[in-house]
Amino acid sequence: MSDAKESKPANRRMRWAKGALTLFFFIAIPVLLYFQLRNIDWQEVSGALRDYPIWLLVGAFGVALLSYLTYCCYDLLGRYYTGHKLPVRQVIPLVFVCYAFNLNLNALVGGVALRFRLYSRLGLDVPTIARVFSLSIITNWVGYLWLAGAVFALGMVQLPEGWAIGNVGLRLIGVAMVIAAVMYVLACAFSTRRSWQIRDQTIELPSWKLALVQAAVGALNWSLMAVIIWLLLPAEAFYPSVLGVLLISSIAGVITHIPAGLGVLEMIFLTLLQDQMPKSSLLAALIGYRAIYFLMPLGIALCVYLVLEKRAKTMRSANTVPDG
Repeated sequence: MSDAKESKPANRRMRWAKGALTLFFFIAIPVLLYFQLRNIDWQEVSGALRDYPIWLLVGAFGVALLSYLTYCCYDLLGRYYTGHKLPVRQVIPLVFVCYAFNLNLNALVGGVALRFRLYSRLGLDVPTIARVFSLSIITNWVGYLWLAGAVFALGMVQLPEGWAIGNVGLRLIGVAMVIAAVMYVLACAFSTRRSWQIRDQTIELPSWKLALVQAAVGALNWSLMAVIIWLLLPAEAFYPSVLGVLLISSIAGVITHIPAGLGVLEMIFLTLLQDQMPKSSLLAALIGYRAIYFLMPLGIALCVYLVLEKRAKTMRSANTVPDG
């Protein structure tokens, strides 16, 4: 009897916590979207897109869709890694929504909070969600280390004179990045200790085969993002240079913590590529890239998010094994 009495206040607090979290999302997300979208010059976006042939925009949007699907594979790898039984048809739209919100708002809302909320509503427990999320983060940055390390080490990006790092320094950084990525795979292959306990969470090394798949999938996604910008640039644009500049600007955006990297992406591209092509062409391509890769998916993701919120209970009850 005493256990039952003690569980009632705990259940009541849990219901209050879930209600407060729901209220937070339904208030915070519209507010964050408003502040983010009000700073966009929609006439500029529309003008930039009108200057491109329709076939090119369709191709760029197709590459963007492929990139989003590639990112969804991060969590599908997490599904394999944890062994949870949520259907793939539920995981893909969930991750699509989180990625679009992550890109346009910030990692805390889209990457963390929204992922935990939607997964938990579909029946996954917190430890399983944490393991899926951690594997997704590692997949993204292991792919980045492999790809950026190779691009920098091979000298595919030439820094302007006066930059503190310098071209030699950038090459050395690239070598160090490749070494770090190799060390991760070696640890997955040969480490005798496979798991660590951090508070209530267990961190477990994946197999070396899964680590290699992580590297390939993560690198592919970064590569596809650069393809979109490259397609929108003039014909003389050199893809490896575009890729390298995107990789530099992405890490700069993470460091500055600016949602969607507003201003950072443009500054890095103009600084590093303005001697290779007109500034107007660069700006048009970057505006088009933001519209195709950030804004259009955000509109779709908002609709998908509302559907997920509405159908979450039905989808959860349809899962035969709801947690990991």
